[in-house]
Amino acid sequence: MSVPLFDTATALEPLRPQLHDALLRVANDGRFILGPEVEAFEREFADWIGTRHAVGVANGTDAIVIALRALGVGPGDEVVVPSFTFWASAEAIPPTGATPVFCDVDPDTMCVTAETVAAAVTPRTKAIVAVHLFGNVAPIAEIRARTGLPVVEDAAQAAGSTTIRAESGALARPGALGDLATFSFYPSKNLGCFGDGGAVTTADANLAERVRTLRFHGSADKVDYVDIGYNSRLDELQAAVLRVLLPHLPAWATHRARTHERYRNAGLGELVTLPVPAPGSTAAWHLYVVRSDRADELAAGLRVRGIGARPYYRTPVHRQPPMARYLPDGGVSLPVTEELARTHLALPVSATITDQQVGAVVDGVAAVLAGR
Repeated sequence: MSVPLFDTATALEPLRPQLHDALLRVANDGRFILGPEVEAFEREFADWIGTRHAVGVANGTDAIVIALRALGVGPGDEVVVPSFTFWASAEAIPPTGATPVFCDVDPDTMCVTAETVAAAVTPRTKAIVAVHLFGNVAPIAEIRARTGLPVVEDAAQAAGSTTIRAESGALARPGALGDLATFSFYPSKNLGCFGDGGAVTTADANLAERVRTLRFHGSADKVDYVDIGYNSRLDELQAAVLRVLLPHLPAWATHRARTHERYRNAGLGELVTLPVPAPGSTAAWHLYVVRSDRADELAAGLRVRGIGARPYYRTPVHRQPPMARYLPDGGVSLPVTEELARTHLALPVSATITDQQVGAVVDGVAAVLAGR
């Protein structure tokens, strides 16, 4: 049985009439930038996240740059960020004038912890980018309490995940845990549009207004300019698509989360090391990433069998050549990052993956490891 690494088409198939109507509505309205669809999506997304403000931007990378700028990050500052993450989490820091400082992650959740972040903090640290990697949830409250520094959640891979607030026991979502949070709506994400798109969420009205100004050339009215900003706006067509899809995200996220149990019940944990959901959290897995000393062999063998599998971050961010200029003399020691980079492998997961597909993946892993 062929099993794709991603399957975005199956979940969208029954929604085609609604999507067609939404796109036609925008075309007939004739407003394509920062119109009623964006305004409505921003309200609906903020309500769903459980925060006061959502501001649509052009993509998830711009979202991080703008969130950091909104916090006042600039030249001479440092921003702590994990190295085991997508390139954009760190790439977004130098455009602010600040320096990325890389920290390690937890070997089980693969996310940063209060301890790994604190170990990288210096007197020049202005903010922290905490990544909810693969849909797992980083301990934002612990990081803020330990460091006293503002935290930007990189929630690009965590739409639909949930966690329990330690201080209140209430359910919360990534996007409502830090000072600001950033989202990507790239088509393969848990909540994806039909192109590029992103958002910044926050409970702080002043930060939200700062984000709105920065996304629009540093202006509130296109007449008076108060800063050097960006041309980074979520367009009406993408917002209309996202408004159709957002009500379905809870069901899709639940299905993604249950995939962990499906894989475990099918015996995958006897063959490879499974990811560990963060304590008190339910991860809506954007990627289902396992670990094995034979990861590359597994990837090649599964592809021959028509099963999608690939590593994502074989070379961690701090070892990418453009980041060399930001490393201290002697480099940086990130042993867990190095081990995860060497051994991780993403296996199929989607909002519609079936038990039969899960079984085919586990059978394929078993066959490759057995040399069959």
